[in-house]
Amino acid sequence: MKSSQKRAPQQPLSLDKLSRKKGPNSDHWELRLYVAGQSPRSVAAFSNLKKICEQHLPGRYNIEVVDLVKHPQLAAGDQIVAIPTLVRKLPQPLRKIVGDLRDTERALVGLQLRPTMSERGRA
Repeated sequence: MKSSQKRAPQQPLSLDKLSRKKGPNSDHWELRLYVAGQSPRSVAAFSNLKKICEQHLPGRYNIEVVDLVKHPQLAAGDQIVAIPTLVRKLPQPLRKIVGDLRDTERALVGLQLRPTMSERGRA
């Protein structure tokens, strides 16, 4: 049976309303760290990444560690050419940082958690 009630046309959402309507995981960070076994650089990269996440993304991140010694075929998916490499899957856009992440400021800029010096000057 057809309903005789007419639906009111939906009003378009403003950009402000759209930004507030994001899903529960919209602020969740998906990170993948490519390492080579338990090498000192691999261990340092994980430790530094964990510290950065705890300080800047508490409770809003997931780290997947991919050991290329055990699974070398997985390097092709994200086009990994050096290790350790961090890949930010979410939020988009995808970002990559090569190295052990010991330079926290560089890592924050690379992850887009902190603006670059040139962006700060424009603000």
